[in-house]
Amino acid sequence: MRGAPKQTMNKIRKVVIAAAGKGTRMLHHAKDKPKHLIEVQDRPFLYYVLHNLKSAGLEEMIIVTGYKKEKMEEFAKTHKDEFNITLINQFEKFGEEKYGTSVPIECAQEIVGNENFIAIYGDNLYSPNDIKKFHKEDDYHYIGVIEHPTPEKYGVAVVGEDDLLLKIVEKPKTFISNLINTGIYKFTPEIFDEVEKLTPSERGEYELTDAVQALVTKKRVRAITLEDYWHDFGNPDDIEKVSKFLRES
Repeated sequence: MRGAPKQTMNKIRKVVIAAAGKGTRMLHHAKDKPKHLIEVQDRPFLYYVLHNLKSAGLEEMIIVTGYKKEKMEEFAKTHKDEFNITLINQFEKFGEEKYGTSVPIECAQEIVGNENFIAIYGDNLYSPNDIKKFHKEDDYHYIGVIEHPTPEKYGVAVVGEDDLLLKIVEKPKTFISNLINTGIYKFTPEIFDEVEKLTPSERGEYELTDAVQALVTKKRVRAITLEDYWHDFGNPDDIEKVSKFLRES
């Protein structure tokens, strides 16, 4: 067991990007490619994700792939001069049977090593300024939250004093908070121990939020409120929404 890592003064260099899913909600748009590579304003959505990560000071992009991995390999080759990309094939490491939001973290353990790192879902777009807030050099874990008018549709975060995360509840049936989990984290290597302990949830998946909740019980997680923007890229309607945002911004 690693236990709580010692405080480090090294700048965070690595980001783990989960991009293995099939994107079934994107329907025909993701028939021949991962949804992360659907074009918006003549570029793959993932390009904007990596651009903002790089602008925020992150140097190594660790992309966990799976579905249509050859398309992600083409993307990495095309943009190798602009981004330092390392690809990991989730399906080769664990097969397609082991699935869930914690699996990309487990896949990246060897490459991340003993460094602190940032983790995001590859179908989410964050501003460089908000990403920079996760360059935390302490030994806490951090989760990005934002106020939302319909929190019951998401994972809801309950935050206490000193921004300590008290709990995360997936799609609560009663109101507990208007802060939702936006899927951006800063982790220390301590997260790997918690991920290794996970068992499948009721829906048969390995849930990253279950590992985060285990750290919450140790008072090891703090929340960071995003101030600029957060765009999810999960449904066909999001293609035009993100396109409009990029045009106007």
